Amino acid sequence: MIHTMNNQSTPSSIPIPAVATITGAPAPFGPIPSARQMRWHAMESLMFIHFGVNTFTGVEWGGGNENPSLFNPTQLDCRQWARAAKDAGLRGIVITAKHHDGFCLWPSAVTDHSVKSSPWRDGKGDVLRELSDACRAEGLVFGVYVSPWDRNNPKYGSGDAYNEYFASQLKDVLSNYGEVSEVWFDGACGEGPDGRRQVYDFPKFIDVVRTCQPNACIFSDGGPDIRWVGNESGYGSETNWSRMNAKDFFPGITGRNEDLARGQRDGTDWLPAEVDVSIRPGWFWRAAEDDRVKSPQTLEKIWFESVGRGCNLLLNIPVDSRGLVAPQELASLKEWGNLQHAMFAVDFAPKAEVSASSTRLSTNASAFAATNVTDGNPNTYWATEDAVMNGTLEFQFKSPVSPRVIRIEEAIQLGQRVDGFHIETRGGDGVWRKVAEGTTIGVRRILKLQGEGVNGVRVVIDQSRACPCISRVSIY
Repeated sequence: MIHTMNNQSTPSSIPIPAVATITGAPAPFGPIPSARQMRWHAMESLMFIHFGVNTFTGVEWGGGNENPSLFNPTQLDCRQWARAAKDAGLRGIVITAKHHDGFCLWPSAVTDHSVKSSPWRDGKGDVLRELSDACRAEGLVFGVYVSPWDRNNPKYGSGDAYNEYFASQLKDVLSNYGEVSEVWFDGACGEGPDGRRQVYDFPKFIDVVRTCQPNACIFSDGGPDIRWVGNESGYGSETNWSRMNAKDFFPGITGRNEDLARGQRDGTDWLPAEVDVSIRPGWFWRAAEDDRVKSPQTLEKIWFESVGRGCNLLLNIPVDSRGLVAPQELASLKEWGNLQHAMFAVDFAPKAEVSASSTRLSTNASAFAATNVTDGNPNTYWATEDAVMNGTLEFQFKSPVSPRVIRIEEAIQLGQRVDGFHIETRGGDGVWRKVAEGTTIGVRRILKLQGEGVNGVRVVIDQSRACPCISRVSIY
């Protein structure tokens, strides 16, 4: 059983683990995720959509002087976008409601630089309305990217006046389209029309999000809920702490990419990483890149190096000038989804006899038993005594299996603990052999394995900063 949302869940309805109140349970170690962060972790992979006037001009960063009449996606179909996301196993969509050019994909009340000034739907269209409705219909979550940089608005660079303007736009987006799962803030900050650089009032912007969408996670280089991973190439760090000293990071920070990638082992705040990457070389659609769409095999590699390393994945699928996901993307996404489905179709772990080197003692001994890691319940976990910082989970199979993937999850409602682990398998000769190793586990660690005729698998926790608490092991 997979500890993830079902296809009809909304952010606030996703079941999340709670800090156990069982007598004798381990105390939380270090910072722990909030309820909104736990829901975000459960989503794992989302679709990013860059779409706007840049789709029609062929540039990545528009200048803000584009004529809204350029925007005319005559075949726009947001249900097609949502179905493409589902085919790939992506659990929601985050769209560029406004990019740096300032063009709004909704009929903004405070600027004419929006869809209401375009020929699309005779100026009566609203991309956010159509997409949010499509996401709900397909059981996907809905999120928005809203750039604070606005190269069109004359108030940009004026200070408070522009910040009030942007806050009003943000409130509009977050108040009229149902539940929003993620709000994405780009840290880009250029000069205004008079040459002055805008100083963003992020505390004000965050307050708008918290007021309008209290369940939404906020992304930026420095959070406050989700951090950037430090690259746009599609990979997370093999050592990945969800802990950071949040006060040292902020939107637009530069020169701290290694910290953003790895997290901080002794960080005081729960601030997990998100990997954003495009299926094409660019973020917006261009016909010239139709032959440069990433293959299903490349997408699989990206998934293992992002989701498999404890990050969430935000995979950009730029919509074309017709208003559709292009055929090249559709084919790659569908085949990638088929690869994922085949890979995770059979979990051997629940059929194994599971034991542990030691188990936490309690009046309710089953509360921390080794078998909890295969029961499909994220609220249950295997744990050792407080003084025991290592241990082994052993899976014995009655008939030989050929493991290809192993997935391990800590009970992160009690904090991130594991600092080193390895995997062993036992073949017909009865010899245990190390086949994989790693440092952090956190919300999830997913590793590829190679093994034929295996009758035993061990997860060995070599070192942990507090007693290990493992909520899930799946062997595919």
